[in-house]
Amino acid sequence: MTGVLYGVGVGPGDPELLTLKAIRVIKECDILAIPTADKDTCAAYNIVKQAIPEIGEKELLSIALPMTKEKDRLEESHEKGAQIIGEYLRKGYKVAFLTLGDPTVYSTYIYIHKRILEKGYPAEIINGIPSFCAVAARLNESLVENAEQLHVIPSSYSIKNALTLQGTKVFMKAGKKIGEVKEQLVSLGLEAAMVENCGMEEEKIYRTPDEIPEEAGYYSLIIVK
Repeated sequence: MTGVLYGVGVGPGDPELLTLKAIRVIKECDILAIPTADKDTCAAYNIVKQAIPEIGEKELLSIALPMTKEKDRLEESHEKGAQIIGEYLRKGYKVAFLTLGDPTVYSTYIYIHKRILEKGYPAEIINGIPSFCAVAARLNESLVENAEQLHVIPSSYSIKNALTLQGTKVFMKAGKKIGEVKEQLVSLGLEAAMVENCGMEEEKIYRTPDEIPEEAGYYSLIIVK
């Protein structure tokens, strides 16, 4: 009997935002997979551990996925990860791959998911609360209303054209380019707020572009109105 891979979104950081379905699937799975070499530095694992302490008893697969734009390195790591997980699925195990936020939004997991399906194994996605929804809630405001548009933009690429879009702009993973993003927001006189490490112990909130620091962590999200 073939096993199943579940890409489980664990939400943005607050363990109370784990869905009931995510908790059930994680408990039912034989093996947990994480996208880092060390569980102690894996944000997704540590979020789940707060809600399900017994996950420490499960077998753990460390699928190291580099944070790089080098296509060859990414292809190699994704294929290697899929091969490792595929061996467990072939033996009939259920595997839960933990990923921050939602697996369908700029998630590293999705590349493993596609390869597993190509290899003929079943794989399912378990939605998690997206970080931009959690950030809007933390700021105590809506993302969009009435006919307003919502644009979700990866900040590690050029954002110049995105700033001209109508509606609400969400800039995800702004950490490395935060200085550049801030400069453009201030120069254009835009209304914006940022939350760093939303729902985590290190959470910080910046309610205007001027408050945004020149350096910030990887899990920094900016909402521009």
